[in-house]
Amino acid sequence: MAGKSEAAAPKAPIDILFCSFCGKSKDAVKTLIAGPTVFICNECVAVCTKFISGEASPEQTDWDKCSDEFLLEQLPRTSAIADAAGDHLASHVATLRKREVTWEAIGRALGVSRQAAWERFS
Repeated sequence: MAGKSEAAAPKAPIDILFCSFCGKSKDAVKTLIAGPTVFICNECVAVCTKFISGEASPEQTDWDKCSDEFLLEQLPRTSAIADAAGDHLASHVATLRKREVTWEAIGRALGVSRQAAWERFS
């Protein structure tokens, strides 16, 4: 169990405005386009355009080839993306509950049981 000093440790500040795909900050790219809880830079849009037109095929990052420094630099940003996506999902569920949509319907939409949905979001 974490001690009080560990639990109270401040989070490292992160630049919220960064590309959710490549991790570059808003200052390192020409344009950053906002979406719900995510951003995409002009460079990643250009890569996506090539994929869509069939000029290129998607490549996944080989984390084993990335330096420790790069992975550590990306970690807070990746965490922020996950937290924002979780908040966005919780907001959707809260809206559905305000509309009196049942936990059973929410669970079914998420591919989990009614109980699992209730435990996660209530």
